[in-house]
Amino acid sequence: MSRSAHPAGPSHGHILADVEAVAVPEDLSSLNPRIWPINADRVNGELVVAGIPATRLVAEHGTPVFVLDTEDVRARARNYAAAFEGGDVFYAGKAFLSTAVAALIAEEGLGIDVCSGGELAIALRAGVAPDRIAYHGNNKSTAELRYAVQTGVGRIVVDSELEINRLADLAADEGVRPRVLVRVTVGVEAHTHEFIATAHEDQKFGFSLASGAAHAAVAHVLARPEIELVGLHSHIGSQIFDTAGFEVAAHRVVGLLADIRTRHGIELAEIDLGGGLGIAYVEGDDPQRPADIAARLRAIIEVECGLAGIATPRLSVEPGRAIIGPSMVTLYEVGTVKPIALDGGVQRNYVSVDGGMSDNIRTALYDAEYTVTLANRSSTAGPQLSRVVGKHCESGDIVVRNCWLPSDVQPGDLLAVAATGAYCYAMASNYNRIPRPPVVAATDGQAQLIVRRETLEQVMATDVGWDAGSTAPVISRATGKVSA
Repeated sequence: MSRSAHPAGPSHGHILADVEAVAVPEDLSSLNPRIWPINADRVNGELVVAGIPATRLVAEHGTPVFVLDTEDVRARARNYAAAFEGGDVFYAGKAFLSTAVAALIAEEGLGIDVCSGGELAIALRAGVAPDRIAYHGNNKSTAELRYAVQTGVGRIVVDSELEINRLADLAADEGVRPRVLVRVTVGVEAHTHEFIATAHEDQKFGFSLASGAAHAAVAHVLARPEIELVGLHSHIGSQIFDTAGFEVAAHRVVGLLADIRTRHGIELAEIDLGGGLGIAYVEGDDPQRPADIAARLRAIIEVECGLAGIATPRLSVEPGRAIIGPSMVTLYEVGTVKPIALDGGVQRNYVSVDGGMSDNIRTALYDAEYTVTLANRSSTAGPQLSRVVGKHCESGDIVVRNCWLPSDVQPGDLLAVAATGAYCYAMASNYNRIPRPPVVAATDGQAQLIVRRETLEQVMATDVGWDAGSTAPVISRATGKVSA
């Protein structure tokens, strides 16, 4: 396989187009309430979250640090619970899960959606009732399924023919009858990033409706009396603003419900339309209110069920990002500022912070956009085109690709990045052997540590070293065989 290279000038063709697309804000210190937590404010120019100044948070907990506005996340959870009253709301724990957050979410009346044994353990440790937990995953291990069965998880979403048999056999061994939903791939293309669109045919999740696999999976579950089929599940993607895709998915899922009644003589009582509802990361993002989303989904389901002559099933949804995303901000300290000359006489400041893709890989992975602001002080300096980058040894280590910051940003300043509650800490790593940041809950002027900062000793705890007295195996480059 050959690779070609070409000389690159000071910038590539897309850069100036990107620059032109980023409007200069009228006020660099403004905090759009759609983007920032409800208790984010400025006092004497400094960012304050839930009554706690950014400098105090950093003095007590260092940087980088995730700061959670607990009143914000509670309010969002309550809004979803109220909007979908009479149905079920399962918080998608994959967005961010800790024992404190799981307990808080449960206190507001929501269930928890988990997709691994680790997430299940956290939810149970937090005191979440097992029957209020839904378990997802395309490759649940036998041990994970046994754990779910033994602890009495309320819903298990089956995702393959092999898993149906595996679960049924385990249920027989344990003498229980778990309730399951069949995950259906409905063929809806959500307008989102390819890697977070999950209802098109060519991907790893679910049973295809178009190919007949979904019908076969339903028949398979019904043929295994050890498990109880209670409903269908669909998920079309993530960071979606338009409910049209959900409405099409609902139409197709209800159609399958009608087919099941015709073929098998039963009416399933539940449908889960998943999560994926978007939030505001930058100016112009326009997320819908939970009440409006619920009204639209209920309307389409009631109409479709009426036309099909079947009872309206209980509706479930799984918001994760929409609840936790806007509730959290990340505070960083600036380490260096490097001006770079671009084509056309444009200058960009590369502002390097003490975190990066190890605590927020979404920009590198999904081209995600974020809003950033100077957090520790006010500034009267003019706006400067900037790029906030991390400290990792990767040119793709970008936190905020294009933004405007005061031209006098300097080492030691604090930057705050908004809407980092979802998939930032959850996808964090120890790349370059950097310990993961802490998470701090802010409530009425009080800060409480809910996830500790990792230490270097903890990062190295699994590195058992090499026994110098042993003989290392050698792999022959010629034969590929191992010799002592």
